[in-house]
Amino acid sequence: MQKKGRLLAAAAMLCGLAIPAGAQQQATADAGKAAAPARLDVAVFAELPAVQRPELSPDGKHIAAKLAINGAQYFAVMDLDGGNRKVIGAGDIDINWWRWVNDAWLVIGVRREVDVEGDKWPITRAISVEAATAKLVSLNTRDTAQNGDDVLWMPHDGSTRVLLSAQTSIYTNEPGFWPKVDEVDVTTGRHRPVMEGREGVMDWYADGSGTVRMGVGASMDGRQRRLLYRPSARDSFRVIDRAKGINDDLLMPKLFLSDPGKALVVQDDDAGFSTLWEYDLTTMQRGKKVFGVAGYDIDGPVIDPRTSTLLGVGVTEKAARTEWFDPGMAALQRKLSERVKGARVQITSYSADRSVVIAHVGDASAPGAYFIYTAADDGMTALSMNNQTLGLRRLHPVTTIQYKARDGLEIPAVLTLPRGSTGKNLPLILMPHGGPQARDEESWDFIAQFLADRGYAVIQPNYRGSSGLGTPFLRKGDGQWGLAMQDDLNDAVKALADRGIADPKRVCVVGASYGGYAALRAAQRDGALFRCAVSYAGVSDLQRMVSYDSQFLGGGAVKDYIKSKAQDFRAVSPYFHAQDFSIPVLLVHGKKDRRVPFNQSKVMADALKSAGKSYEFLEQREADHFFSRADDRLTFLKAMEAFLAKYNPA
Repeated sequence: MQKKGRLLAAAAMLCGLAIPAGAQQQATADAGKAAAPARLDVAVFAELPAVQRPELSPDGKHIAAKLAINGAQYFAVMDLDGGNRKVIGAGDIDINWWRWVNDAWLVIGVRREVDVEGDKWPITRAISVEAATAKLVSLNTRDTAQNGDDVLWMPHDGSTRVLLSAQTSIYTNEPGFWPKVDEVDVTTGRHRPVMEGREGVMDWYADGSGTVRMGVGASMDGRQRRLLYRPSARDSFRVIDRAKGINDDLLMPKLFLSDPGKALVVQDDDAGFSTLWEYDLTTMQRGKKVFGVAGYDIDGPVIDPRTSTLLGVGVTEKAARTEWFDPGMAALQRKLSERVKGARVQITSYSADRSVVIAHVGDASAPGAYFIYTAADDGMTALSMNNQTLGLRRLHPVTTIQYKARDGLEIPAVLTLPRGSTGKNLPLILMPHGGPQARDEESWDFIAQFLADRGYAVIQPNYRGSSGLGTPFLRKGDGQWGLAMQDDLNDAVKALADRGIADPKRVCVVGASYGGYAALRAAQRDGALFRCAVSYAGVSDLQRMVSYDSQFLGGGAVKDYIKSKAQDFRAVSPYFHAQDFSIPVLLVHGKKDRRVPFNQSKVMADALKSAGKSYEFLEQREADHFFSRADDRLTFLKAMEAFLAKYNPA
């Protein structure tokens, strides 16, 4: 009876999110139909996702996931019903990934920073966890150096052996700098050597049987790469492909097929969109097309980790979905989607026999939840709401629009409008994504939803240079950082003004990372179009950023990449043009940001101060680059809300 009660409760929550088929309309119409809601407390939007990346054990009896506890993220293993929870406190250690080895053990990959010869170095390690007891076993030897969490293979038969690739030296002139491969028992941490390192090869790959079949080598500066391959353990490695320069792609098999010498690879089709193909590694000839989508790149193949078989392909059009090739998974996807009409259902994890499945249910206007489907009773139970306060409540409608840039290029953009508004003549927030080799889609965005909740329309353009829309579109960003890419953003404002959606006299720009750079560039170059700008962890000085990235292995390739996007660093770096800023700027940056150094905002603040410009600078002592703590989200949202209310009130 208790289980039945849970099923009924889950069904009720699902009904709250569901929309009858055919009832969805454009966001402008949706915005006008609903009554304007009272503003939600800012803390609601600052909540961390309650559960992240839940993974089922092969027997479907346990779940491993990252949990939000008291505003921080912890790793935990628990029973299927959420009981018997074992929490692992990470402290300053980031838990980056986790994979089940068998029903009783899993491996986690962790990252932390250590002092090495006066500098802060990130190091990675692999640790096995016993699900029943939370016992931890280090899988690294004492001499493991910087990179030590590259698990190449896990068994399919329930055994406890894994293949682990790791460095044993930080010095490039020592053999141990190039990772070796060992077989490691996750219950004891004992090692058995499999393969010594090879000069120039930093990454190794194994097939489904645990044979190391492929390695990727690169020059120290990362500018030249090569692919090493062997058909079997009896054969020697040989170079089958080379790449030189940032625009030359290296052939990278995604799955070795049972047919000898055959593999699945992702390459562009004739129109320049990434597609899944069969490939003969012996003749280096491309075979039949497996899957592609007109107008979009695929995200990649979906491979069963327990059988090394292809199940489907992920693709993001307006939103992310999976095209299932496996008949059982396709049937299950149809069944779950039918039960939750009007919401998106994504199968994210499954037991070895597919009798237990975890699915995410939600859409761009609702944070959604994870549900557990069990074939035994054909029922769904709630695992966790993503946002405990909102549950499955819908907030502000989201849609995708198209507009033409000034040179005629079609630009897709994600538009969020305040629910209950007229959808006309609204104050606008222009919010460019980071990357910039990334893209926005119709998915839950806590910042966009918060801004819409405060009465703003929010436009997120996928400007030229964004990924996912084909190589030709991506390449249109070459040499255009701060130039045509910036024009695309300005043209989004004009498009919404021309359609009567936005008031062109009430616009601010908000962005993070590259989006923060774009916000600063807008304030410096195009201040007449905006009232204010907000930069979270934004880059202000491209030359300084290149110098930071160049200290790492492959830094030469990073420098070449940025140089290909901006020919003259000084000309398009806001830091060097503080005197040109004509609107107020809010700078926010975390001191523990290792992707874009805190100093990028500090020097910008100093330059604005020296130039006598209007600015505010919020230093977040514990914040990283990725909003990993609820407190940091909250202080950012509060500061942004006050800043926007002052300079561009809704």
